[in-house]
Amino acid sequence: MSRIGRKPVPVPGGVKVAVTGQDVQVEGPKGKLQLAVHPLITVVMGDEGKEILVQRSNDERESRALHGLMRSLVNNMVVGVSQGFIKKLEIQGVGYQAQLKGKQVALQVGFANQIVLEPPEGVTVTLADPTHMTISGADKQAVGQFAAVVRKSRPPEPYKGKGIRYEGEVVRRKAGKAFGSK
Repeated sequence: MSRIGRKPVPVPGGVKVAVTGQDVQVEGPKGKLQLAVHPLITVVMGDEGKEILVQRSNDERESRALHGLMRSLVNNMVVGVSQGFIKKLEIQGVGYQAQLKGKQVALQVGFANQIVLEPPEGVTVTLADPTHMTISGADKQAVGQFAAVVRKSRPPEPYKGKGIRYEGEVVRRKAGKAFGSK
């Protein structure tokens, strides 16, 4: 039996959860999220609305796989609307920088033109300085996806380490040609 799926999802104060059929809506101080639950899984409110229970209809392989997944998705929604999710990016390289143009992010990362990216709905981007970017929002998937798109515009290269990386990410460096030719 799924260990993750059996755990009830605690609902903190200030978060409203509405379960109608196969739809789960969660609303909190950071935003509002909605999820269509798979037909093999049922979502039920626990005692006095303080927890959410995720149950499966049978013991088949697909149901067992979806049980833990749906519980994790519901839990991420509850955490997202109450606390939110954050991804931090660092830009390294001479002349590499980011700017905010309204909601859009303009990246100057060694190409002839600026790369302009539009964050999805519910995702906000802030810049502490031109080389440190914070991406935040209530939807974990949208925050992570936009951070991956920004990083992919110029991933860190192994010779000089220039590019966009997650904060704390370790990039393995290579020696290069000069070192190996002697």
